[in-house]
Amino acid sequence: MAQIYTKLKPQFENIVFEQDDNKMIINFGPQHPSAHGQLRLILELDGEKVIKATPDIGYLHRGIEKLAENMIYNEFMPTTDRLDYTSATSNNYAFAHAVEKLLDIEIPKRAQVIRTMLLELNRIISHIMFVAVHGMDVGALSMFLYCFKTREYGLDLMEEYCGARLTHNAIRIGGVPLDLPSRWIENLKKFIQETHNTIALIEGLLDNNRIWRSRLENVGTISAEVAKNWGLSGIMLRASGIAYDVRKEDPYELYSELDFSVPITNSGDSYGRYRLYMEEMRESIKILEQLIEMYPKTDSILMAKAPDYISSTKEDIMTQNYALMQHFVLVTQGMRPPKGEVYAPTESPKGELGFFINSQGNPYPHRLKIKAPSFYHIGCLQDILIGHYLADVVTIIGSTNAVFGEVDR
Repeated sequence: MAQIYTKLKPQFENIVFEQDDNKMIINFGPQHPSAHGQLRLILELDGEKVIKATPDIGYLHRGIEKLAENMIYNEFMPTTDRLDYTSATSNNYAFAHAVEKLLDIEIPKRAQVIRTMLLELNRIISHIMFVAVHGMDVGALSMFLYCFKTREYGLDLMEEYCGARLTHNAIRIGGVPLDLPSRWIENLKKFIQETHNTIALIEGLLDNNRIWRSRLENVGTISAEVAKNWGLSGIMLRASGIAYDVRKEDPYELYSELDFSVPITNSGDSYGRYRLYMEEMRESIKILEQLIEMYPKTDSILMAKAPDYISSTKEDIMTQNYALMQHFVLVTQGMRPPKGEVYAPTESPKGELGFFINSQGNPYPHRLKIKAPSFYHIGCLQDILIGHYLADVVTIIGSTNAVFGEVDR
């Protein structure tokens, strides 16, 4: 060995070994509690400053799009709950909306009122959970308790309507399964007042809190150009000064008849996004108050009249032989939509949620693809994390409000 070393020694003497003790690579997640699910970030740090970030996803992949291609249309509806599981009704509706566009059927007015109510109630439940979890990420622990208390009242309303608190399955292709229970509107009014009080409480505690502002202001700033290049949507886009909301640009349900605003800000930072979540809850309350006035003026029809695709009412099924036979066929064999393709965007609490369906006239989709907002919001982390400190990474991930059920799919 001594002889070998003597021969190789001149070669080793010419090698310069470089070592930088300030740089290191760490894995942030997928088990980190602030990774908001199964996100793995490969971070290269110079000291505590991020110089490179690589999102690594796929730890929650369940093949939902391929599952849809092997299920009849109505059978797939409960699976959509598992996308953004903090706002299940928005997923239910987005899928139903795409199928209804493919079928070209008209939804009864009362069903539209109920659906829009559920969507905006769902938006408040999702937004207030964002404030709760984001506050806990940054260190404002009391926010979690205040927000979850109010969220529970919203979940009580969802449970009273559909029997579930997390995976709602509250929408049907062609309408809604149930009318609103008695006293539901009165309970909704109480929830609206509770939400008003909670919004005022949160703003009083956080808006001018110097610690909160120093953790969020000028952190995770996204310019309008970067937002467009990454295909961001929802509050991630509107916080960069771009007033794009699918409810305004491509209205569905009753949004074209409702009076509401689309809050925007030019700050592009985490604090601006927080402020937009607060303002959007106020706009959702405004929408709910208008729908409460509309509800008594509608008739009691809840499902579209399209015998080839939609079952008859329960009364007809129980009293008419043809309606029973038709219902049996639709449940066991599924509807057969016409051949064609459709893409139907909606404005979920996270951003633009759209379903693309390719139909070949079979009882199940030939191809189904989901455009989920969180997927794009996680992708842009590789740009917006650069130059920030490790402690800011938690803040920025939280401000994206990403849910990995819809990232991995």
